[in-house]
Amino acid sequence: MSASEQSPRHSKARTMQHASTVDLSSDMLNLSLAANSQDPDEPILEFSLACSELITPSLDRKPNSFVSVSVTTPPQAFWTKHVQTEIIEGTSNPIFLSSVAFFQDSLINQMTQMKLSVYDVKDRSQGTMYLLGSATYVVKDLLKEKNHRLHLMLRSAENERVGNITVIAWQMEDKVEDKIPVSRSPDTINGRTMLPVDESLTESLTFHSRHSSLKKDALLKSVFGGVICRMYRFPTTDGNHLRILEQMAESMLSLHVPRQFVKLVIEEDAARICELDDLGELSPCWENLRRQIVTQYQTLIINYQENLTELHQYKGPSFKASSLKAAKKLEFVPTNLHIQRMRVQDESAADQTYDIITIGAPAAHCQAFKTGGLRKLLVKFVEAKKNSSSNSQSIVYIPQDIVRAKEIIASINTLKTQVSYYAERLSRAAKERSANGLERTLAILADKTRQLVTVCDCKLLANAVEALNAARPNYIASKSSPSGETDQVMLRNDQDTLMAKWAGRNSRSSLHISWHEEEWEKVWLNVDKSLDCIIQRVDKLLQKERLRSGSSEDVFHCDTASASKKGNLEHRAYWINPGVSDEKCSQSPPSCRSSNKRAAYCHSTPEEPSEGEWSEALYPLLMTLTDCVAMMSDKAKKAMVFLLMQDSAPTIAMDLTIQHRRDVVFCQTLTALICGFIIKLRNCLRDDGYLRQLYTIGLLAQFEGLLSTYGEELAMLEDMSTGISDLRNVTFKVIQAMSTSSVDMLPVITGNRDGFNVRIPLPGAMFDALPREIQSGMLLRVQPVLFNVGINEQQTLAEKFGDTSLQEMINTESLGRLNSYYEQFKEVLPDDCLPRSRSQTCLPELLRFLGQNVHARKNKNVDILWQAAEICRRLNGVRFTSCKSAKDRTAMSITLEQCLILQHEHGMAPQVFTQALDCMRSEGCRRENTMKNVGCRKYAFNTLQLKAFPKHYRPPEGTFGKVDS
Repeated sequence: MSASEQSPRHSKARTMQHASTVDLSSDMLNLSLAANSQDPDEPILEFSLACSELITPSLDRKPNSFVSVSVTTPPQAFWTKHVQTEIIEGTSNPIFLSSVAFFQDSLINQMTQMKLSVYDVKDRSQGTMYLLGSATYVVKDLLKEKNHRLHLMLRSAENERVGNITVIAWQMEDKVEDKIPVSRSPDTINGRTMLPVDESLTESLTFHSRHSSLKKDALLKSVFGGVICRMYRFPTTDGNHLRILEQMAESMLSLHVPRQFVKLVIEEDAARICELDDLGELSPCWENLRRQIVTQYQTLIINYQENLTELHQYKGPSFKASSLKAAKKLEFVPTNLHIQRMRVQDESAADQTYDIITIGAPAAHCQAFKTGGLRKLLVKFVEAKKNSSSNSQSIVYIPQDIVRAKEIIASINTLKTQVSYYAERLSRAAKERSANGLERTLAILADKTRQLVTVCDCKLLANAVEALNAARPNYIASKSSPSGETDQVMLRNDQDTLMAKWAGRNSRSSLHISWHEEEWEKVWLNVDKSLDCIIQRVDKLLQKERLRSGSSEDVFHCDTASASKKGNLEHRAYWINPGVSDEKCSQSPPSCRSSNKRAAYCHSTPEEPSEGEWSEALYPLLMTLTDCVAMMSDKAKKAMVFLLMQDSAPTIAMDLTIQHRRDVVFCQTLTALICGFIIKLRNCLRDDGYLRQLYTIGLLAQFEGLLSTYGEELAMLEDMSTGISDLRNVTFKVIQAMSTSSVDMLPVITGNRDGFNVRIPLPGAMFDALPREIQSGMLLRVQPVLFNVGINEQQTLAEKFGDTSLQEMINTESLGRLNSYYEQFKEVLPDDCLPRSRSQTCLPELLRFLGQNVHARKNKNVDILWQAAEICRRLNGVRFTSCKSAKDRTAMSITLEQCLILQHEHGMAPQVFTQALDCMRSEGCRRENTMKNVGCRKYAFNTLQLKAFPKHYRPPEGTFGKVDS
């Protein structure tokens, strides 16, 4: 039977059986998509293949056939294999779903010859096959042929007829015949005649394009490279066809992000060593502890510096192969990081793109998993800290104190800088005699200063200041004891203990902290008083200025809020000197005093300055303020550093070991997140609803895990879940790129372990398309979720003999965060911000179904993965998929997801679902991913393993075998 006689119009009701195929119709032959002449992903030549009346030597069996396509261009004298189709079993009339495409870099011309070799596979598992027959043609013949369709006879090696093969070219009316007439003189490159290509195809797309090309887009080509393409033609339920472009690309960020990240954490740890050194002289016991901590940090820094050197010297491909996942020099690099893209077009020119980031499970493979993953290690660390606290004689701090201490240090660093900046601005306004500038700047300066005072006015800080004072050698607490004893009380630090004890006539076992709080209070009150002096002085200057200009009715009154929060003050401000609390401003604090002249402005009323003397009037007071702020900030920061030192000392070795592991895992996860953010932002530059969602409630990042909860993979899952959870400390900021060079469009990372910010540069045209909120630098948050379902034979063991509680806990936590994200969406955003879907199930129903599946105790419940992925897409999220190496189980998952999308969202005929799935797995991009990783085009499964896999996650025969993973 010929191909033309097998029309789907006569066989729509026929289901797809093992040996059945879907036949070509006349509609397929005339289908012409609306080609975009400026689309760099558009092939210059694409054709489909169908065979008919294939004859095998054995008449009792029908062939399992595929077509291998080879090319040669004169004067080249040898054939080069270009691609092959999928295998179709048990039919003499196969019609192949994978099409043959030649893109702009293919270097073919009209004289290029095509050789179509049809093979019969006798045993797919063993790869036993023989050549059934072949046919050749010249590209020019296909271009000249009416409807661009060739019917060729297949001949065996013995020149016997063994069947027919039909070549059907797509889009030739628009792409070749109209734009590139055969009579036109072709171009010649290096002596080879080339098929001309529209010059616009090589141009980078602007942000107006509906589709961003991984190969040509200015932003994406700076981030992704090594693009592999495959094309398919799948029939739909209405008798038409879908054109599918499948692409896979690696990312330059695999190395770029770790280089930045490792450099940042080295700087952070080096700064911590400097902070410890800045504490000054400590008693011997505390000095020993400080040296131990510094030594541990120095060891970690040396380790990281070696990693950084290796990363900069690395010259290999821009991804880490799965065979190198345990390589020490590449431990910060994510394993097998790629973007998987599926672009779908139909006869109505609808164009939709689906992206998934694939990454080997973020885990510290180099550090192994004998002691468990991060979740278990963090639990052990908390227990070790409790034990050390109960056995230690030092002050015990609760976890909230540690968090608060880090927040205080960060706030002090920020506010101190801001106070200095606005003090300088106020001085400049005084020089310019700008009344409005003076008022506005003073308001900001006062606000920042009071914020700093508020931060420093806390009991935790007061206690820490005294603890640091008590750690000094032979620290003299005061001229008198808290009870008023006349003899001097000495606070001594014993050589063999960290406890400070009273020494004197009446020894005591503890300090009266409230007595020492007064000393610290005097320090920050000095800042408050110096600010009051400035406010009063500015008030008088502005009053005189307004009276002089005849505007006495508008006299500026000092804000009553400037009064100290400690109570009503005297009208004249005064200094409080630690140790001499009753002295007025005429004796400013020794640490703040610059001169008697500077202090005099606070308590006296000298003759008002003449014109041009505003600056001279304010300068001494501003210097006093900045001096006092510096003194207070320095004392506070050192006290908090000492507090953190006290807390970390007993468990510092374990702490930094876990921190190293956490850094490795987080860096891998962060790299994948940045890739996902960039691709999503680029795709949605014209989607106002998505951009509004992005700056309002943040980015949804949904990770799919396929790890088992047994053996080493259980520890990998612990690592992965912690790394993903840590992404909540990441924010994004979009900026305008300095130029369109690739280097200027790479992301820039700033911050520290408490919070990293990633700046994403965009070309000018793209940046201008963003809403004002994002352009102004609004920080964009991240909401990460992870759903994991183990699917391999190890998961079977875990379900029967082990423990699946970690998986259940992770899925339950993520379900809560996903529901919370959707609730936020409903509160502040309209439904039209979300993408359209052909699904009849609404989002609330999908979330309810997901919740039921998460709480159901069902083994290998992959419905969780399918529903979570659909919810993510429907909520404008970014999809990530992981297994141990992102090579085998990941390939099964994303090819299944692609086929489910085609069926549910684009109407792919259900009878070709299995054939389409096998086609993508056997000849698609993920098969090439196995080659890139282990040098073999086979998935690392065996037959026994696959019996434990859910049915839809099993690859076709002949595509798997025993290989390194």
